[in-house]
Amino acid sequence: MQFKHPEVLYFLFLLVIPILVHLFQLRRFKKEYFTNVQFLKELSVQTRKSSTIKKWLLLLTRLLLLTFLIFAYAQPFFAAKDSKKNTNEMYIILDNSYSMQAKGKKGELLKRAVQDLLEHTPEAQNFSLITNSDNYWNADIKTIQKDLQDLKYSASAFRLDNLIAKINARKSAFNKDIIVITDAVGLETNQTKSFRKEDNVYFIIPEAEQKNNIAIDSVYIKETLDSFYDIGIKLSANGEDFKDIPIALYNKNKLIAKTLINFETNTKTINFTIPKEDFHGYVSVSDKGLAYDNTYYFSISKPSLTNVISIGDIEKSKFLTRIYTNDEFNYSNFPLANLDYNLLEKQDAIVLNELSEIPQALQTTLKSFVTKGGNLVFIPAQENNITALNSFVANFGPEAPELQFKTASQPNKKVTKINFSHPLFSSVFEKKIDNFQYPMTKTSFGLTSTTPSILTYEDQSPFLSSIQNDLSSVYVFAAPINKNNSNFQNSPLIVPTFYNMAQSSRKTGVNALIIGEDQPFVVDALLSKDEILTVKNSAESFIPVQQLLNTKVKMTFNDNPTEAGNFSIFNGGNLIQNISFNYNRTESNLALSNPDAASNFTEIDDVETVFNTIQTDRTDAQIWKWFVILALLFLALELLIQKIVK
Repeated sequence: MQFKHPEVLYFLFLLVIPILVHLFQLRRFKKEYFTNVQFLKELSVQTRKSSTIKKWLLLLTRLLLLTFLIFAYAQPFFAAKDSKKNTNEMYIILDNSYSMQAKGKKGELLKRAVQDLLEHTPEAQNFSLITNSDNYWNADIKTIQKDLQDLKYSASAFRLDNLIAKINARKSAFNKDIIVITDAVGLETNQTKSFRKEDNVYFIIPEAEQKNNIAIDSVYIKETLDSFYDIGIKLSANGEDFKDIPIALYNKNKLIAKTLINFETNTKTINFTIPKEDFHGYVSVSDKGLAYDNTYYFSISKPSLTNVISIGDIEKSKFLTRIYTNDEFNYSNFPLANLDYNLLEKQDAIVLNELSEIPQALQTTLKSFVTKGGNLVFIPAQENNITALNSFVANFGPEAPELQFKTASQPNKKVTKINFSHPLFSSVFEKKIDNFQYPMTKTSFGLTSTTPSILTYEDQSPFLSSIQNDLSSVYVFAAPINKNNSNFQNSPLIVPTFYNMAQSSRKTGVNALIIGEDQPFVVDALLSKDEILTVKNSAESFIPVQQLLNTKVKMTFNDNPTEAGNFSIFNGGNLIQNISFNYNRTESNLALSNPDAASNFTEIDDVETVFNTIQTDRTDAQIWKWFVILALLFLALELLIQKIVK
């Protein structure tokens, strides 16, 4: 037991006063005998004994009364077991990712968590609230009440370690109380290692009752026909019993196709055929799970001619004229001696076909070309020097080379493996093929690459590899493919390989970016110094980060837009191109909830219990009131003794 005012205990010396008074009153009696009261002698003795007992009882009650009264003024208490944590700062981490859209016993998990905070957070409690999208530092529940009520779902996945890093970045001399409210979807044990040992951590993990969910994962062009696109729509189903699910395709909010699908497995691909023209719409499904991943927005621009130049011997480049036809490509070939460098920046793809030497001026131009979003195809010449080759490809990779040439290897090697998952072939083959006609090369360079090969020799060395960046690709062959050295030009692989290497997804592919992934996007636009591009739709407008690249503009979007949808890129009032944005699907599988990641911390059911627990563990047990009650009790006892005991 401890005392808030221990100096009051000095008044216990006052207890000597009633003792002295009592001793004075118990002085010895003198005997005086009278003849006429002799018969009262026996009664007098009994009265004297009764009076002595009464005075001792009164002394005891008065001593206890005074003692308890002094103790009450000293305010005794029992210290709380966590009294040292009274100075802790309070932080609340609230997961507002789209998985919190799932429904629990009392409604959507996020809305229920917000209501719990509003109802049970003490008004006097100062705290900081951190969500996936917003931070509120040093606030109270009344200050941020409206912000909490208006809190929207975030397109960013819940990353506990990133949010803890924000808290730890705020320097403070105090330890922290951290309340984490999350459904634990995607939560990993290593993320919780960011907590400091001295922090007091509580987890509130609401559970979704309905975990079945269907998500539209992607849309792509499966096949390009003369007048139509055959588009593929990839869906995933997490759970079971998905039958007769409606799926609909809209172009500019106009329904153009609808059907029912069943899931025999947890993935499904469905095809629609649409006209080969501008498409600016979405595909949607209807299910009882999460709503955010039921719509996938995408745009397809009407095809325009792809500009391609090949640099090299005219005779060796004739095979390209049969691939880059006039209906889809604006193709031309130049020997190195006749090349107009001013044409290069206007191209979508450039093919370097077996140049014996590559001038430094051309290397510099090509490096800039690739940086600005152009694709480069490099076919080495048999007489190329290894050092010169490595110096050339080093222009397109980071400081650590991704790809290097080695000494020419043994002749007659067969190409026996296709990387079907590579973007170059992702929409070419309906199924994996094992018995295709193997092309071969007589002589080839050794080639090492840190990235997966696109085409591979029988000895597992690369025949075709690539160097990727955010905007474009550099494709590198390990051998010359002229008819004297290889039969690759006669292989069925020649057309899809070169066709897809030259194609620009900006002109012929699906435009559908993921919010928050900060993927660069390039459009053809010739801007003056003061002009800027704006991205907008009927509900939202923003200006992306822009970089002028001669006749193109590179844009990065950071965390914009705030909501998925179809947008358009404008230069003032002029439409440049349509573009679409979607939410990341990482939150779609509710079965990935991992509450075990929080097993090393205190798990509590709701906010009210957290605050009650903290208050109980850190509030001293004040017992001065009991001493007041005891003082009053002995005061009443003294009155009873005086009244009853004779």
